[in-house]
Amino acid sequence: MAEGLRERKKRQTKQRISDLATGLFLERGFQSVTVAEIAEAADVSVNTVYNYFPAKEDLFLDRMEGVTHRLARMIRGRDAGESAAAAVLREIRGHVAAVSPAYGLMDGYADFMRVIDEAPTLQARLLALQQEVRRVTVAALREEAGTGPEDPMPLLVGGQICWIQDTVVEFISGEMTAGRPANEVSREALGLLDEIEDLLGAPVLGYAVRTG
Repeated sequence: MAEGLRERKKRQTKQRISDLATGLFLERGFQSVTVAEIAEAADVSVNTVYNYFPAKEDLFLDRMEGVTHRLARMIRGRDAGESAAAAVLREIRGHVAAVSPAYGLMDGYADFMRVIDEAPTLQARLLALQQEVRRVTVAALREEAGTGPEDPMPLLVGGQICWIQDTVVEFISGEMTAGRPANEVSREALGLLDEIEDLLGAPVLGYAVRTG
């Protein structure tokens, strides 16, 4: 279905507010910028800002909206004969090899992390996001494997799958924050993924294989 004029204008307004807010946060720090200043810069009311972004933290982390369900989408989109963990490894390798900003391989990443490091509320939001990713991933595994709540395997395998992503993100974050070139970090992250796969046991690598 084609996007209507009203929807397009709303999307553009939301993006403009987010872009202006991010610029101010990068320039002055998260805690020093008020929502009122953001509204003024975007030429909208404070209420309009809150209509699009319920909390100030959402203005800086809005691009992480898709992260919550990312692993679950990888699991549900696995190929025939492919396990959940194998699909996640394949997908993450693809992002890393493409030097994708989705995994932090981008110019300006150090500035982005500096804003987060200086803002406890952003750190808390990221921790909550990490917990939500785990919950959604485990739920997807349980659904795909067709198991009930009494089966511990989705919880155990889901924890390992989240560990894969968390480890890669932590490695990339550290290297990019240190100012290293994204292409170099990408190559080393691919090597790290190989080591991660070697550490995973058969119960994880063979869980939830798609038969159809």
